[in-house]
Amino acid sequence: MVAHVGTVAFLGLEARRVDVQVQISSGPAGFFTVGLPDKAVKESRERVQATLDAIGLALPPRRIVVNLSPADLPKEGSHYDLPIALGVLAAMGIIASDALDGFLVVGELGLDGRLATVPGVLLAALHAAENEMGLVCPASQGGEAAWAGDVDVIAAPDLLALLNHLKGTQLLSPPERSLAELVRTGPDMAEIKGQETAKRAIEIAAAGGHNLLMSGPPGSGKSLLAAALPGILPELTPAEALEVSMVASMAGELEGGRLVRTRPFRSPHHSASMPALVGGGMKARPGEVSLAHLGVLFLDELPEFQRGALDSLRQPLETGTVMVARAAAHVSYPARVQLIAAMNPCRCGHLGDPAQACSRAPKCAADYQSRISGPLLDRIDLHVDVPAVSAADLSLPPPAETSADVAARVKAARAVQTARYAGHAARTNAEADGKLLAATATPDQAGAKLLAQAAESLRLSARGYHRVLRVARTLADLAGSDGVTRIHIAEALSYRRRAPSN
Repeated sequence: MVAHVGTVAFLGLEARRVDVQVQISSGPAGFFTVGLPDKAVKESRERVQATLDAIGLALPPRRIVVNLSPADLPKEGSHYDLPIALGVLAAMGIIASDALDGFLVVGELGLDGRLATVPGVLLAALHAAENEMGLVCPASQGGEAAWAGDVDVIAAPDLLALLNHLKGTQLLSPPERSLAELVRTGPDMAEIKGQETAKRAIEIAAAGGHNLLMSGPPGSGKSLLAAALPGILPELTPAEALEVSMVASMAGELEGGRLVRTRPFRSPHHSASMPALVGGGMKARPGEVSLAHLGVLFLDELPEFQRGALDSLRQPLETGTVMVARAAAHVSYPARVQLIAAMNPCRCGHLGDPAQACSRAPKCAADYQSRISGPLLDRIDLHVDVPAVSAADLSLPPPAETSADVAARVKAARAVQTARYAGHAARTNAEADGKLLAATATPDQAGAKLLAQAAESLRLSARGYHRVLRVARTLADLAGSDGVTRIHIAEALSYRRRAPSN
């Protein structure tokens, strides 16, 4: 007899059905796993044997073959432990062969029989719901699985409790959906003295979902401004929370199985490699740009990142997705992020300060800034200089406007965009394509004339032209204006990139 237990394999954010087939037959004793298992899957035999010993059972001294079908699909991860153990128990006759019909099973076994958390439970639950099946998972992730909708979830703390549930001697309670607390982190805008232009740019970036580059000397407050951005971003909608949580689940970063409520804020070190930023590695895991989906990717000291790693962000920033190609499979992850970057104007950081600038300026600045490619810079909507804060600014009383005040304006502007783009793929002005911009962001006659003049004098690319319109549309939304006027175009143009100068 061959016992069958259903589970899943993960390819990016796609879950594919895997049939765990277990056969116990005569022949030399041994435990064999076939079907392209990785090292973690092969090691499951040791965890299964230890778990059975812990609950008073032992593997029969016979030939045990575990086949993971389809055999040509790579199997990775420790979540195969539980389905393999249940398949062995079914083949041994400990549980009924049909006890798990209609269920998918995921979970890692501890040596004492407890079930440990595994990545991807939310994806497995969504796949089960799509196929009108139930899900068996660790108890700590039951709340995560319950968000999949109308799906029967069995969340067990250990293997013995699960066996008792399947036999009907000790039923497990269905898990309840759980949400992470809504925690606002980072400094308040009222704590930032001076830098009014930069704070205005941060508000615009938040309102329209725009990318932003801040350039200024060390200690001018660039990192502080970036850290304040999450505090003015709107809360995730339920649909967005599910999207963000799917990526976090795949990366194993959902704490306690609770769905995420706040927008991600990722700040990788400038030594990060290309796979770390966009995803990849041997197992094609999501990178920082995907872990920041629908949130903020903050790159401090931008020119210090590897040139290739930065250029790998160009496609995700434009399309909102990243494709990781490997010989075994091609996987895609969502990557709709706000890129917030900070940099010094030159290596010494004091360009324009005659008392501290190096003798190589302005060539030093040109060489330093040339580390960032033009196509990447062209994908950044807002460029703002952040000058050093003077002692006079520091002695001023704190600004009266708090993050809550700014967040209210951002929320109102986002609500306008949500209504405007209802039925379209775009969520914010930054995502609007040329067709949507033509319908919603056509400037008045004076604004159109100014934009045409600027496009010629600044030699704007088609992408740059549309990005000016997107920013102008956001400025109009913040001002409560139905149309885009000359003043909105003028301010949007003021945030375009300028060549380094001394």
